[in-house]
Amino acid sequence: MEVSICPTAPAVANSSVSMSDTPADISHDQHAVRRQKLADLRATGFDPFRASVSPTHFSQEAIAQYVDEQDNTVTVTVAGRLITFRVQGGSSFVKIQDQQGIIQLYFRKDVIGEERYLVFKKQLDLGDLIGVTGTLFKTKTGEITVRVESFTLVAKALRPLPEKWHGLSDPEQVYRQRYLDLIVNQESRQRLMTRSRIVSHIRRFLEDRKFLEVETPVLQGVAGGAAARPFQTHHNALNTDFVLRISLELYLKRMLVGGYDRVFEIGRNFRNEGVSRRHNPEFTMLEVYQAYSDYRGMMTLVQDLFRSLCTDVLGTSQINHAASGETIDFAAEWREVKYKDLIREKTGNPDWFSLSKADKIAGAEALGLKVDPAWEDYEVTNEIFGKLIEPKLIQPTFVTHLPKELCPLAKLTLDDPSTIDVFELIIGGMEIAPAYSEQNDPDVQRQMFEAQAGEEVQNIDQDFLLALEHGMPPAGGMGIGIDRLCILLTGAESIRDVILFPQLRTTAADSK
Repeated sequence: MEVSICPTAPAVANSSVSMSDTPADISHDQHAVRRQKLADLRATGFDPFRASVSPTHFSQEAIAQYVDEQDNTVTVTVAGRLITFRVQGGSSFVKIQDQQGIIQLYFRKDVIGEERYLVFKKQLDLGDLIGVTGTLFKTKTGEITVRVESFTLVAKALRPLPEKWHGLSDPEQVYRQRYLDLIVNQESRQRLMTRSRIVSHIRRFLEDRKFLEVETPVLQGVAGGAAARPFQTHHNALNTDFVLRISLELYLKRMLVGGYDRVFEIGRNFRNEGVSRRHNPEFTMLEVYQAYSDYRGMMTLVQDLFRSLCTDVLGTSQINHAASGETIDFAAEWREVKYKDLIREKTGNPDWFSLSKADKIAGAEALGLKVDPAWEDYEVTNEIFGKLIEPKLIQPTFVTHLPKELCPLAKLTLDDPSTIDVFELIIGGMEIAPAYSEQNDPDVQRQMFEAQAGEEVQNIDQDFLLALEHGMPPAGGMGIGIDRLCILLTGAESIRDVILFPQLRTTAADSK
């Protein structure tokens, strides 16, 4: 008899088939059955939750230790969660899963003893965590397996794992009980492991280029560095209101003033705004700043970073973009195009930026867009970019020289003061990385802050302006949304699929 969970299926909670289950048993209270098994074990003087094991290898490391045609010569200790049983009289095949993957175990009554074999058969269930010591051999089917000499139960699963055939039928349950999703869904498990490798690689990449990783405050007095609604909180001891940061930028630039010429931070930002396939209220950003560089220096940096990620993490320079059906090739030449040229091309009007606001609204509506008459002139134009142009930019594209109103923190373009020296890197139809030639003139910066649409003077970060007056070197700066980057590189459908524990609406069960 073989029973298992299905690591490749979309998973579902609270129904499982263990060794002791029969079709008639499935409707029984598995929680109560497993608690009774735990009580029986404790009655013999053994408490699994007080036991321990010291693995010598992860599963794949253990498999790599096998020497061909030298069965039972290498001893290993491995530990993990029981995901498969196959019972054959006096012997049983079991599979456990750990951080690296799955390894097969072989239990024989004449090796571990009849009493221990009976404990193994009667007291263990799918989902239990065990450690085993044994020797490696290769089965007739060619699978490297541990011939178990001893085993220890180190945690009893009191709740059954998701059942093999149905998985987590409620998509939201995947996110609410991510731990179950990680156990049973190999695609999700690998995607989130890839995220960890991406973040780790980014750190090594930047450190190799002499960037210093720093940490800046999450609780801030002024929500600066972006235009977004912050979350608000109150510090009781200081009797002071704070906001959760919406950006890393302004404190990292203070580091440039302080003489840290190359800095980066990978940290959480919080924006009290909508939730969508690409937006989560809490998200991870990389921001990097390099003194004596500019936005073109950031172009080189981000291209090198992506190609390094492809080589060392993905193992390929090409990825499939499911939504468009295109193959994105990071090794090919990346396109560079000015924002205004894209708008002129889309509208078919070379004089678009000379039109009145009313004519721009009419032009946008002629393209099928709904435009609010109260919008600013540049907002009408940017609606065309955001809705009709950006989603079509699948291959890596640097869109440069955006309208100055879109960011008050960048330097104005010398030959066109209506634009700023920036790029937005668009890949797969979404913004992946904006970068600027950072504004370091304190007087111009103050003017830009004061002119920013929707921003009131009292909300300007005056301490940041004070820092600029002490002198900040010219610099290039760039931000990369780690969550969006992972969506792109892993082929995920939603930001929730690349965040371990995304924000969800609370339910009655959450308060119990």
